[in-house]
This record gives sequence, C-alpha cells and structure tokens, in this order.
Amino acid sequence: MSLPDYKSASKPSLPGVPHSHVVQLNVGGHLFSTSLSTLRKHPDSKLAELFSAQPKLGTDPHGRYFIDRDGSHFGAVLDFLRSQQLPTANIHEVHREAVYYNIKPLIKRLEEMPQLFGELVGRQQFLSRVPHYKENIEVLIRIARAEAIAARHSTIMICVLRTEEDLSFYDSAINSLEADKESVVTFGPWKAIPSVKDLLDCVKTDIEGQGYRVSIQPHVMERSFLSRTYNYFYKLIFTWW
Repeated sequence: MSLPDYKSASKPSLPGVPHSHVVQLNVGGHLFSTSLSTLRKHPDSKLAELFSAQPKLGTDPHGRYFIDRDGSHFGAVLDFLRSQQLPTANIHEVHREAVYYNIKPLIKRLEEMPQLFGELVGRQQFLSRVPHYKENIEVLIRIARAEAIAARHSTIMICVLRTEEDLSFYDSAINSLEADKESVVTFGPWKAIPSVKDLLDCVKTDIEGQGYRVSIQPHVMERSFLSRTYNYFYKLIFTWW
C-alpha cells in the first residue's frame, strides 16, 4: 500500500543488514514500505536482483530507493510477495508488472486466472497458427494510415483462406477481384478449430486495442453466369473522424 510522504536523513544501507530491515520505496511517485525479505523472496526475480547485496538503484531526494516505473499496481505485487494474495482487478496490468519484475510464481498464478487463461491458452495459441498474423496486422494499419489523407475512412481488402483447399483457389479468386490486387492482405490457411468469423474478430480486437476504430464487412462480388463467386474477401474499414 502507498505511504504518506516522509523525510529520511540518509540512504538505507543494505549490505549485511537483516532481512527484516525496512526499505522505503518510491515507484514512479507511489510510496511503499516493505522488508528486504519480501523484496528478495524469489531470488531469481529482477526485484531480488535490484535489492541484492549491492543495490542497483538510486534514491529520490528523501532517501527512498527509486524505481522509474509506473507504481500504480506495485502494491498488488507486494501483496503477493507478502501473503500469496492475488489481485481481483486489473489482472492484465498486474501481469505486466509481474513479467517486468520476473516474479515467476506470480506470473504462473495470474496466467491460470480466467481473465488471462482464455487469452493466452485459447486466442494466442490460435493466432500463433495463423501464418504472419502479427505482421499482417501491422501492414493493415500502415496501409490505412497511408490512405487517411483528406479522408474520413480507409478501406482495405482482406482475403481469408480457411483451408488448404481455399488456398488452391487463391489465384483465381484474386484475379476475379475488381479492387487493387496489390493491396489485398491475406490471412491463412490455419490448422485449428476457430472459424473465419473468429479470425476476423481477432483482427478487429487487435487493431482496436491499438486505439483505432474499425469495422469489417463482407465484400460482395458481382455474380457472373460464367465465373465462380469467391466468398474469401472482406472490407476492413478504418474510421478516422
């Protein structure tokens, strides 16, 4: 928990002091008081390393050890080190801090919680089986930004190939497209249960997670009596204002 401000005459000395020694911390402006034994509880963690026999931290003007990081969720990290207590809110943010401080038991416990389990074990495992997924998300954003000049919307065509059979029709499908074929971003195929809709939901979620407003619509192609209609294409629409 955060503590009120106070003044200390000198920097506390760590080498050779008992593990019960009280340490005053300033984590990005949030003040904490804890013991060396708590900070060193997991010897392979970055936190234990910072408070080893030779401290690797400077101090603020009041003599508190200073960690230059947002301390909003550091209290939850301390609660776990003190009593194995897990947070009930801000799970993703506490997980980020646990990863930063390399507190492996906390990382493991958090990743077993429902808020992270589905994301890490379900969604991310699926996306790891979609070729070039992360690169494609970056390409989509880059194209959209390039087309945003003096426009309210940027529209990019997505081609989603669910199976190897779909892939075999790729050349014919692309050739039947009226839009600029060079700017089409293609996803798939993948060997996993999730559907095309699931993939499109992930694309929307991950782009919106970076602060953009997007929608996805099926691209309706003109039907021809002599040619096959391919339902692989979708419009990804960025709205700028």
